[in-house]
Amino acid sequence: MQTHEIRRRFLDHFLRAGHTEVPSASLILADPNLLFVNAGMVQFKPYFLGQEAPPYPRATSVQKCVRTGDIEEVGVTTRHNTFFQMAGNFSFGDYFKEGAITLAWELISKPQDEGGYGFDPERIWVTVYQDDPEAAEIWRRVASIPAERIQFRDGKDNYWDMGVPGPGGPCSEIYYDRGPEHGRDGGPVADEDRYLEIWNLVFMQDIRGELSPKLGHPPVGTLPKKNIDTGMGVERIALLLQGVDNVYETDLLRPIIDKAEELTGRSYGVQHEDDVRFRVIADHARTAAMLIADGVNPGNDGRGYVLRRLLRRIVRSARLLGAEKPVMGEFMKVVSDLMTPSYPELSTDFRRIETVAVGEETAFLKTLNTGSTLFENTATAVKAGGGATIAGSDAFTLHDTYGFPIDLTLEMAAEAGLSVDEEGFRSLMAEQRKRAKEDAQSRKHAHADLTVYKELVDRGATEFTGFDELTSEATVLALISDGVRVPTATAGQDVEVILERSPLYAESGGQIADRGSITASGLKVRVNDVQKIAKKLWVHKTTVEQGQITEGDVVLAQADPAWRRGATQGHSGTHMVHAALRQVLGPNAVQAGSLNKPGYLRFDFNWQGQLSEHQKADIEAVSNDAVGSDFPVNTFVTDLPKAKQMGALALFGENYGSEVRVVEIGGPFSMELCGGTHVQHSSQIGPITVLGESSVGSGVRRVEAFVGLDSYKYLAKERALLAGVASSLKVPSEEVPARVEQLVERLKVAEKELERARTAAVLSAAGKFVQEAERIGRLLLVAVAAPEGVPAGDLRTLATDIRGRFGTEPAVVVLLGNADGKVPFVVAVNKPAQELGVKSGDLVGSFGPSIAGRGGGKPEMAQGAGSDPSGIPAGLAAVRARVAELAG
Repeated sequence: MQTHEIRRRFLDHFLRAGHTEVPSASLILADPNLLFVNAGMVQFKPYFLGQEAPPYPRATSVQKCVRTGDIEEVGVTTRHNTFFQMAGNFSFGDYFKEGAITLAWELISKPQDEGGYGFDPERIWVTVYQDDPEAAEIWRRVASIPAERIQFRDGKDNYWDMGVPGPGGPCSEIYYDRGPEHGRDGGPVADEDRYLEIWNLVFMQDIRGELSPKLGHPPVGTLPKKNIDTGMGVERIALLLQGVDNVYETDLLRPIIDKAEELTGRSYGVQHEDDVRFRVIADHARTAAMLIADGVNPGNDGRGYVLRRLLRRIVRSARLLGAEKPVMGEFMKVVSDLMTPSYPELSTDFRRIETVAVGEETAFLKTLNTGSTLFENTATAVKAGGGATIAGSDAFTLHDTYGFPIDLTLEMAAEAGLSVDEEGFRSLMAEQRKRAKEDAQSRKHAHADLTVYKELVDRGATEFTGFDELTSEATVLALISDGVRVPTATAGQDVEVILERSPLYAESGGQIADRGSITASGLKVRVNDVQKIAKKLWVHKTTVEQGQITEGDVVLAQADPAWRRGATQGHSGTHMVHAALRQVLGPNAVQAGSLNKPGYLRFDFNWQGQLSEHQKADIEAVSNDAVGSDFPVNTFVTDLPKAKQMGALALFGENYGSEVRVVEIGGPFSMELCGGTHVQHSSQIGPITVLGESSVGSGVRRVEAFVGLDSYKYLAKERALLAGVASSLKVPSEEVPARVEQLVERLKVAEKELERARTAAVLSAAGKFVQEAERIGRLLLVAVAAPEGVPAGDLRTLATDIRGRFGTEPAVVVLLGNADGKVPFVVAVNKPAQELGVKSGDLVGSFGPSIAGRGGGKPEMAQGAGSDPSGIPAGLAAVRARVAELAG
């Protein structure tokens, strides 16, 4: 049975049982506790936490998940996957233990020709929580599972919570016995390789305190409504129903390994080391494609860093398997073909996914070249100092700062006759993981206490009237101060005001909240901000300026007209720039975020490389052409599939409801899913001035612009600045660029003349140093402190010139500089001296400690820098002593 069919059967089974099918959420959600969605229940957390009323009593989904707790373990065994699909069914105060067990049992035991999975009931084992005999009794009664195949386990195995205070409960896990060839008898408590867990049923009934019941601590309370949260591993079901040994042999991973065999010429299943690399490629290629599809781009921290590691491990594994050409595009194509039946966005967005992945591969191949050079410098320095081991700190720097894999460092060290302090490296890696874990833990916290808003959320959504009017009469439903409801607030107090209707826009979709006021007879309240709770309750953050506001008051809420006018210009201008970007750059310029406020917008988009001046000019021109066309702005509400079919653009990582609002400007020119406020015609945006474009992360660029009156003010200021420059240069404004170019060229000529003069002055000292050379045995030595302030580049030129003047005489030149508190140095050895066994790198080790410096190079020349100028005399003495040893 193919994996896509396994998914479909699961959903159909629960649809027939009255569940609502909910699409998979994006892998990236606005959850402070999660880097990626890692379980099927994540998108339902507001319901389990009581923050929102669920719109259905029963739900089912197949959620895409990513877990990256220990990427290094992937491929070493066949049990680890970073991406997986979690099929789940959920009950919100509806059915409980018996219902969950019955529904699960029906699906796994029902014959395949009747729509089930057809597992042999005699090979099913279950575990239950040690204090939950009720679940064991239900399994015996509903599924006729004998007592000997029901095992009780403690909280570490059979209790679930979110890792922070909140809901939790005992769970029951379903296992399938794969047979004695996979391990020993005794059930899941004896061997979880033979007895493979396929489904976990969580009976969410408790409230966990600071200490978890998983560790034996009692819950602090009981949930008012008992819920069900289950998770079935789709990939594990696939390996069982497809009769293969592990998930890498299943229909959605094995073809990636086949492609890797084709690209590398190696075979899977021959050598363990190669098999690990094949599995890394298969796992990481799928995960990377899914992450990029959901809007993640390679970067140096957070989600971007995880993606970068995955992509670079693919490249490295392919190289170790023998691949000589780029491979990423091929792997992304295979993943797209495999996963598109369940995730069609992989096909429709393939060009962008491929561009991001291939771009990172290209960058990493350059990194490998850079890392190789850095490694060689490090190895040279180690040998020069008489050492045989590369320090763990150096290996860590290569790995962490330059992305140079440790296994490559080990290989190259062995080739150079050196070892690596692996223990030191591992220790530094462990410290880094510890810091990362502590940082993640500091961000992981109990879910914000929103209980004060729950009653208000349950009453229904705030009616937003701001699309049609700027002033609305409303009733004060509640006042909240410092997280507590209060009956009244007086002048000088900051208070949150909840109204049953409001014309003020609450911050969302990149548009910041309206400013405005709430008034009544003798009352004046300033609205500083408006935020949403549970996506539907407007919370007005206010300051009472005059009078007293009381719960139940009828008031007049007003959005500041000037603020709203500027906000609509900024938001509609953002749509103009987005459409212009796609027109100029193509469909791969996908939105990655935005912010707009009165008079200003910024727009982040996925793109590799800096935009040219011509492209920026075109984006500005296309945007202003659209403004000048006076396009009508139309908004309408439709269902999500229809909106996407019409070509409306959606933002990655955003969870949309079944109905969405579409903003259309100029028909096909711009059509986006958007809940923001907009102008009525594009001409009302006013001029758009692109301020610039910059990088905000790997593969993400940012365009900033002024709109409307702010754009005019900016242009007026620029015009005044240009007029001032023209006046200073005594030329008309239109001749300023040419005049400035002339001045720049003259400056360049002057700088070159100055450089030539400085070089001549430096080289003039060469004859003097040659004349003062010391003879030490068979060698001539120039070991001097160079004139103060000579930069490293000139120092190298001077050393080369001195060395060349000695002809066939064996000579050594050591110059130590003093520039800005640093000690740049150059060691040059001519050919006759090298034939006597003198090497530049060896000499660095003699004086390096005196100046707190290090460096490296080739036998004929080495260079580097130190940080202690006071050690120069001692360093020169050490060189003389070392040369004397070599000359003797």
